[in-house]
Amino acid sequence: MPANTSLSLPVDVRKRLEVLEKDDDGISDEDRVKEKVKLLQDFLHADAQDQLSSLKAKMKSSEISMDGYLSKVKALLGRELCVENGSHSDVVEQNCKNGKTNGSAANGDSHKEEDEEGIMDTKEADAIKSPSAPKGKGGRKSKSDSEPKKMLTDERLSLFDSNEDGFENYEELPQHKITNFCVYDKRGHLCPFDSGLIEKNVELYFSCAVKPIYDDNPCIDGGVPAKKLGPINAWWITGFDGGEKALIGFTTAFADYILMDPREEYAAIFAVMQEKIYMSKMVVEFLQKNPDVSYEDLLNKIETTVPPAGLNFNRFTEDTLLRHAQFVVEQVESYDEAGDSDEQPIIVTPCMRDLIKLAGVTLGKRRAARRQAIRHPTKIEKDSKGGPTRATTTKLVYKIFDTFFSDQIDQNEKDGGIKRQRCGVCEVCLVPDCGNCSACKDMIKFGGSGRSKQACQKRRCPNLAVKEAEDDENIEEEELLPVKAPSKKVSKAKTKKQSNGKLTWVGDSIKTEGKKQYYMKACMDNEVLEVGDCVSVSSDDPSILLYLARITSLWEDNNGKWFHAHWFCRGTDTVLGESSDPLELFLVDDCEDMQLSYVEGKVNVMYKAPSDNWFMEGGMVEDIKVIDDDNGKNFFYQLWYEGDCARFETPPTFTPQEDCKYNFCASCSRAEEREEQETPRVFEPIKDEDHDSKALYALTCLKGEQFRVGDSCYLPPDAYNFSVKAASPVKRPHRKEDVDEELYPEYYRKHSDYIKGSNLDAPEPFRVGRIKEIFCHRRSNGKADVSEVKLRLYKFYRPENTHKGAKAGYHTDINQLYWSDEEVTVNMSEVLGRCRVEYGEDLNETVQDFSSGGPDRFYFLEAYNAKSKSFEDPPNYARSAVNKGKGKGKGKDQEPQDPKVPKLRTLDVFSGCGGLSEGFHQAGIAETLWAIEMWDPAAQAFRLNNPGTTVFTEDCNVLLKLVMSGEKTNSLGQRLPQKGDVEMLCGGPPCQGFSGMNRFNSRTYSKFKNSLVVSYLSYCDYYRPKFFLLENVRNFVSFKSSMVLKLTLRCLVRMGYQCTFGVLQAGQYGVAQTRRRAIILAAAPGEKLPRYPEPLHVFAPRACSLNVVVDDKKYFSNVTRGNGGVYRTITVRDTMSDLPEIRNGASALEISYNGEPQSWFQRQIRGTQYQPILKDHICKDLSALVAARMRHIPLAPGSDWRDLPNIEVRLRDGTSSKKLRYTHPDKKNGRSSSGALRGVCTCSGGVPCDPADRQFNTLIPWCLPHTGNRHNHWAGLYGRLEWDGFFSTTVTNPEPMGKQVRSNTVPALAEFTSSPQDTAMYSGAKKYLVSHQLFPAPCQIKTTSVHNGM
Repeated sequence: MPANTSLSLPVDVRKRLEVLEKDDDGISDEDRVKEKVKLLQDFLHADAQDQLSSLKAKMKSSEISMDGYLSKVKALLGRELCVENGSHSDVVEQNCKNGKTNGSAANGDSHKEEDEEGIMDTKEADAIKSPSAPKGKGGRKSKSDSEPKKMLTDERLSLFDSNEDGFENYEELPQHKITNFCVYDKRGHLCPFDSGLIEKNVELYFSCAVKPIYDDNPCIDGGVPAKKLGPINAWWITGFDGGEKALIGFTTAFADYILMDPREEYAAIFAVMQEKIYMSKMVVEFLQKNPDVSYEDLLNKIETTVPPAGLNFNRFTEDTLLRHAQFVVEQVESYDEAGDSDEQPIIVTPCMRDLIKLAGVTLGKRRAARRQAIRHPTKIEKDSKGGPTRATTTKLVYKIFDTFFSDQIDQNEKDGGIKRQRCGVCEVCLVPDCGNCSACKDMIKFGGSGRSKQACQKRRCPNLAVKEAEDDENIEEEELLPVKAPSKKVSKAKTKKQSNGKLTWVGDSIKTEGKKQYYMKACMDNEVLEVGDCVSVSSDDPSILLYLARITSLWEDNNGKWFHAHWFCRGTDTVLGESSDPLELFLVDDCEDMQLSYVEGKVNVMYKAPSDNWFMEGGMVEDIKVIDDDNGKNFFYQLWYEGDCARFETPPTFTPQEDCKYNFCASCSRAEEREEQETPRVFEPIKDEDHDSKALYALTCLKGEQFRVGDSCYLPPDAYNFSVKAASPVKRPHRKEDVDEELYPEYYRKHSDYIKGSNLDAPEPFRVGRIKEIFCHRRSNGKADVSEVKLRLYKFYRPENTHKGAKAGYHTDINQLYWSDEEVTVNMSEVLGRCRVEYGEDLNETVQDFSSGGPDRFYFLEAYNAKSKSFEDPPNYARSAVNKGKGKGKGKDQEPQDPKVPKLRTLDVFSGCGGLSEGFHQAGIAETLWAIEMWDPAAQAFRLNNPGTTVFTEDCNVLLKLVMSGEKTNSLGQRLPQKGDVEMLCGGPPCQGFSGMNRFNSRTYSKFKNSLVVSYLSYCDYYRPKFFLLENVRNFVSFKSSMVLKLTLRCLVRMGYQCTFGVLQAGQYGVAQTRRRAIILAAAPGEKLPRYPEPLHVFAPRACSLNVVVDDKKYFSNVTRGNGGVYRTITVRDTMSDLPEIRNGASALEISYNGEPQSWFQRQIRGTQYQPILKDHICKDLSALVAARMRHIPLAPGSDWRDLPNIEVRLRDGTSSKKLRYTHPDKKNGRSSSGALRGVCTCSGGVPCDPADRQFNTLIPWCLPHTGNRHNHWAGLYGRLEWDGFFSTTVTNPEPMGKQVRSNTVPALAEFTSSPQDTAMYSGAKKYLVSHQLFPAPCQIKTTSVHNGM
């Protein structure tokens, strides 16, 4: 823009401009600028007018805000007028002539200053003391040597010299650094710039020494003094790229300024800002690189970070974080706003969600006040390493999941797919065909002609993917999809609709049984029906689909013509629901006799058998569609379905004898088999003349198991009682009646006596008895009543059943029993299973080797005399009885040895440090040859634990893409497994998105992580292993109305796998914690689909609700024992009582155990190798305030923060805590018994929070009563563990705010998660704390599952 001439303005215009320059005329800033533009419109240069038009257009299109528009217009008019503060300044005029500007004026907003000439007074010059700015003589300086003139003309601060072109087109604001600064308002009062004043349009100015952008020296030497720069339009933070310090800056209308050191009088104000600004930088950078960490992980990062040198604070604490939580969250919001649209917002991470919830932060508070994003002048560098890749999929998996994860699945080379008419997963598609509209009535399945081929009018799918409600986080997942009506299952109670067709027999009767004459064929309206054909049957209810069945027999009796129907089950009536193939049917055990007149017509149902080359067909391009159906009468089936357990299995094979083919029903045959097994049977009678009233037998059978005299068995706890009543734990209420509410103001929040993690309600383990006699009572006619089989048993005592009580059970092996001469008679129907009990002295191996040699093994070394409460040597008949029944015949095989089977070649995906693989190794069924783990520390730990395994530290999607493209090795030269190599696939795809604790689980990154399920299923489809296991959190089965579960099972079924799902409780398999996990099992055709193992340990009933409701139907796993178990519960005492006491902040990496293991569990964990050295038994150095809170929590189980006294406490650092002040009424909880207030913030009365209400350094954390009303009173925070209970959760970095007051160490975490002490849980200097789940593998051996992030 030409700037070598000044504008020639009329006198009246110049006078009006002078009036507008004054700020006391009551005119708003916007109106003042608009009037200036109107006055100068006809006098501006053409370039200036074009720029004004462009700025106006950008403002209208929202490219710039109103504030930005006004600032740029002011700057433009200032340059055109070449004036400063309303008068022609020699300095600015000279600057215009030189074609320069440095963007810094004595008042960047062209407001009138106290000093109209824009020069600095002597006092200001003295304060700056710049050697480049010598004082003038006298009290004022002349214009020619003023400080502002030096700043405006200093070459170091100029972007262009006088000979450069391009200044007119330079749109970026120049940047400078400032030191020795202070910020003040119009009246000269020092004030912070981060308190919201700028957002409220309060004009703030600053004085400083200005330095060039490249000068990193905070000394004022070489700086150009300046006074009253501003006003500040925005302040910002940058430098979130790993640098040591955060960069803080101002933006005015003319330049950006980066702050260095403040003036001495401003240092105290700036120090507070630095603390929370650096805290924000630390939070952003940590969560940027670790989006899945927990709140406890963030606390660990904060408390172990040393602040940069030069800051006047030496450590960060949780109190620091909570004090600045509102500010930190606002900065995270601003950071997210400045990021790219495809970047995952940090605000949605689980850690930020916990901070927001805990501190009661108000989201969007600053945005609502300002309504514009904070400008980040410096590009924010984000860590590009480790970013999410899209799921690599096979064609089959892609076609099933494409809609549900359409944004995550790689579309590369998949664009040629056929567009489906219905997505199959949206709200519309999930509704079944109504059966009542005109389109449904014409469908063949509802008895119509099928000519119109129109979709149900209520299911006209718009072919849109299921979209997440990202902005409405208050909607529950269950509300996103409509609730379906209960599935319609054929039963005898349902009525059918008769047809009016003509029925005749074809051929003669082939068999007559009583009044029934059997035929092989019948004719209905010229259509021949034959035994073995499939038919459809209409229902009286037109909304119910046609029933489909196979004819297994045809006959006629006095009541008419009949057939026996063996029903098929449609996919919609299985757990698959509407995600199933509409043409796929499933065999079920459901049949009934029906009149032939109910048959609607004949249909074609073919059996789809797996191909001979099934294992090598994985990943091949194929359509989802199995068969074509042009007339609605063609269907197929490949699996048998067990409805209660949701098991899809290969159909059982039955070969009927030739003479009964005319009336053989596989469903009836299986029902007879089950009834036979459920009924106790006796064999091998024993002649004994001494027993006239009962008949003795040597053998009995129940549920497929044989029991002989001398065998041992399980019985329910109520089958019999013991002579000695052991001292049972008393249910002690932890609520006190008389509490001083002034001293304990939060105690009223404890409403229940229930102690989280308590075992008081856990049932007793099964009783164990040895069979002395098997008998039946004789009837009056002398014949035995075999319908009621009885057993006479010897009782075995467990250690805890003796007079020594629970303490004895704690110290002895859980497999150890005591012989007893006490006898009891029980019904055979009560027997729960068979076990093996041996006398320890008769064994050819140690009792430990015997116990670990197989399931259901016990031993005894002594007998217990309940009368004398003494322990004795067992009698000879007890010792010799174990040999009974081990002669010739069946008894010889009663303890069959497990056959030695080759170990399965296993690939572990998302392996972590190897816990899941370790369980299969212990079971002896697998050999992990390959593992995939993207996080290097976990991968290194896996290598240490499994030296012979090839571990790929890469993205699983990249590896699968390499294999699918035919590569044999990866970039590191590691050999990739090929088709036919992998026999078992196990893994747990990252579960954060499925976790019910993740409120923000509908965001893009969580969806990406969820789509790793798609990647994992594609591994299964490509490699086609013999066995497949997927482990995830409990919420996996209900996530998105169970749609992810349905689609997962749908993929496996379509591949041809047998599969099932269930929820298991880790506490029932020997872990001292509650951890429910969803397990999906699959087996290839020809293999046996495993059943879930029965629980081994009793556990708290509250934690054992394991059924799953899908589409209003409740599903159970195949487990029959419920909450019962073989062994007692493993407790906190079992896991940690041998750990030596340590102090707060203990950091010695190796210390002595100071003793032998005290419990069976500890002996198992330590292993056979004696390990006197305990590693990594370290403790966090908790802050003085946190340590004081922990000291004041009572030791009684169930105590937590609500038991804290409201007192002042002297802290170990020499400071004192404060009492919490209750200053507001509580709308929900009212007042205390003494009439005292209970609210700590205005929000307790139903109004928005007031930041001034925040309190810090109090023994009762202010944030907990602040938000307790909407978070279940934060029950459990700072909570004491129940010593004889169990852990509620496992976190990588236990914190008091993480619901357990004990600061658990690495060994403590390992022990209560059942990790052997010699397991590598870290790599290098970085600890890798992991969560373990302990589940028996299909062969009833313990499996430990370890996953990063679970």
